[in-house]
Amino acid sequence: MKKVSIISGRGVPLKRSDVDTDQIIPAEWLKRVERTGFEKGLFSTWRDDRNFVLNDERYVGASVLVAGPSFGVGSSREHAVWALQQGGFDAVIAPSFSDIFRNNCTKNGLLPIVLSEPTVNRIWAVIENDATAEITIDLHRFTVEIPSAGITEKFDMDTETQQRFINGLDDISITLADADAISKFEASRPAWLAAR
Repeated sequence: MKKVSIISGRGVPLKRSDVDTDQIIPAEWLKRVERTGFEKGLFSTWRDDRNFVLNDERYVGASVLVAGPSFGVGSSREHAVWALQQGGFDAVIAPSFSDIFRNNCTKNGLLPIVLSEPTVNRIWAVIENDATAEITIDLHRFTVEIPSAGITEKFDMDTETQQRFINGLDDISITLADADAISKFEASRPAWLAAR
């Protein structure tokens, strides 16, 4: 996982609620053996509609998805997080997330930021009006800012998740931090408990 303390980028207003993981990445994409190429399936059903927001050239290259309530509901699939990341997104802002989706985000390096619904509505208005508006997410100060619109909002995040992002730690990295203690424990175990 890459280290992240500040993310700055333009936003995409995904004005939909209850977006499920099958809408983020349809089930047929789960058959892939590789862990790459999922950006082609990102919101692929909706992409057929030329008026879908990700087809709007004003938002090409945006890295912050701003969505409605209950984002990432439905079945648990890391593929949804991979598709968003491979589609160029570093963060998703929404009023709420499915717990499983949020957990998959934090373990894979996609920043899930919870802001109130009125704040999300304000951000939508700003980025619809000015697609060049920069959104800055600061993990040290727990703030989301859009300086051009005078928006500064605080968000909550537990210290463990904050440290995961700031230090670029996935589950394996966290376990490896205790490698010496694990080796010492394994060396002191009775032989009859050793793996055969």
